[in-house]
Amino acid sequence: MIKYSLAIFCLITLAASAARGQAAYVGTVGTAPIELTLNSVGDGELAGVYLYTKIGTPIKLSGRLKQGALTLTEPDAHGKPAATLTVASFAAGAARLTGTWRSLATGRQLPLVLARPSQPAQHGLLQAEALKDSYFKMVLVGKPGKDEDQPTAVQLLEKKTNRVLQQLPVEVQPMGIYSVQVGDYNFDGLPDFSVFESTYAGPNTTSLYYLYDPARQRYVASGYEGTSLKFDPKKRRVYEHNSCCAGSSVINVEYKVLNNKLVTLARHCYRWDEKKQELVERPFSACQ
Repeated sequence: MIKYSLAIFCLITLAASAARGQAAYVGTVGTAPIELTLNSVGDGELAGVYLYTKIGTPIKLSGRLKQGALTLTEPDAHGKPAATLTVASFAAGAARLTGTWRSLATGRQLPLVLARPSQPAQHGLLQAEALKDSYFKMVLVGKPGKDEDQPTAVQLLEKKTNRVLQQLPVEVQPMGIYSVQVGDYNFDGLPDFSVFESTYAGPNTTSLYYLYDPARQRYVASGYEGTSLKFDPKKRRVYEHNSCCAGSSVINVEYKVLNNKLVTLARHCYRWDEKKQELVERPFSACQ
């Protein structure tokens, strides 16, 4: 038997609620061209990512918008604050913004200039996660009846040259700068990536997983299927957790990866028992 509070299963995951809107900019720090994207998290808190075009390495930002003043903090390699980007008078709809980039170690300051690019019917949204030699953009397209542009593809771009190495079509929910995550999803020691697909009732989410094929030097769709998959590189196991009906029905499945496919090792069904006031394991058919 496993004891869980039903309230736990009513929580929405952070990943499913993080992106409530985003704004993309191009501009300069000093004379260096940059791209910058902001994600609105709520209550004046912001997350963002920017990169220097000639380098191509995304830099994650955290910040706050207070009384019209935008302050973004850039971390160093150890996660400690290294620099700030400030815009004293920030307006999300402004065509042009000016401010200051400042090194916290030396106090050096450079002018920051940001502009909202004209939004074509199809455009790329910079992602926070990246690989050693490449980075990601989600291709977004405006669609009738939708409040925000919808992802239609994920791009892999070469750092420094910004050349598109690969473009893969997707049909997923928009997640701003958090659509792409990096991991080793087949435990072969090579980096793979995933694209957030959808969120469902309670904490359930799904993603699309792409595995690196060293022979072709390209990423290919894995075909992995499962809800809220978690990958354990030490045990080389994949775990699925599917909660339904306000947490009164729970499925846990354990997989191994064989020839880049998920192979089921064990599966369990738990149903809420009113008398015992806890989840009790039942035959798997009781959860189907």
